[in-house]
Amino acid sequence: NSSHLNIGISSQNCVGGVDPGFNGCCGRHNLERPPASTFKIVTTAAAIESGIYSPHTVLGTYPYIQVGGIKFWDWNRVGFGPLDFTGAMAWSSDTFFYQIAQGIGGEILIDWTRRFGFGRKTGIELHREEAAGLVADDAWKRENIGYEWFVGDTVNMSIGQGFLLSSPLQVAMMFAVVANGGDLVKPHLVKQEGDDHIWRESLGLSPITVEILQTGLRRVVNAGTGTVMNSLSLPINAGKTGTAEDPPRLSHAWYGGYAPLDNPEVVIVAFGENSGGGGGKFAAPKVRQVMQAYFELKKKRNAQ
Repeated sequence: NSSHLNIGISSQNCVGGVDPGFNGCCGRHNLERPPASTFKIVTTAAAIESGIYSPHTVLGTYPYIQVGGIKFWDWNRVGFGPLDFTGAMAWSSDTFFYQIAQGIGGEILIDWTRRFGFGRKTGIELHREEAAGLVADDAWKRENIGYEWFVGDTVNMSIGQGFLLSSPLQVAMMFAVVANGGDLVKPHLVKQEGDDHIWRESLGLSPITVEILQTGLRRVVNAGTGTVMNSLSLPINAGKTGTAEDPPRLSHAWYGGYAPLDNPEVVIVAFGENSGGGGGKFAAPKVRQVMQAYFELKKKRNAQ
């Protein structure tokens, strides 16, 4: 059940789970990269839980938002018209979340980012040192960059860019929070069935926040940027795309999802480093491939 979610990591053309020996490309779960638009899960939770935004907020979306004389563009360069939280997640509107970020401010967003487990090691049992990622704040920026924290930094963070780095495993933990209804769960390597000692911590999310997150991720698959996950070979599922800029190199592609929708048992995250493709086009098909394999294997085992 959703209290014992299985986590899978897929990277580039490597399909598989977390590998304790870091063999081959499966060690990519330990990379530190911007989580991109998958992170809009955290921004949504921070906005609603702070009480600054109603769960039913509707905002106009635009080609760009100007902050401090800098234009922050939406990914499609035209905007999407008025959207609520679930629609903004479905279409991954950047300008929607830019406005949210301006409203809640950096301290609240950074606090919720850390609550979701970013910026610290997951504690999974691995042979080598685990990446902690980065959740920067004003003190970090002054010390390392020499400038104070600007509103533009919060705007960047709201879409999973800027001074924010995460591992695919941390991103998987974020999706598990949505899948299981609001608990941050420590990932654990299971050697055999029944070998589970689950550490979990409730984030205290309100039922309406959980509902909006789950509905938003379902809309991504149903009619948004992740429609490639609509497949008769899969259970009904939910997820979120992400495309992280990495100039001058090609962008990174992300997709995270879980299934089945009503009683999730697996979370899968795919990451394509400098793939040059969007999350929906490059990473989501990898998740579909792993998810199909997972449920086909389960079906075979149940038939034995």
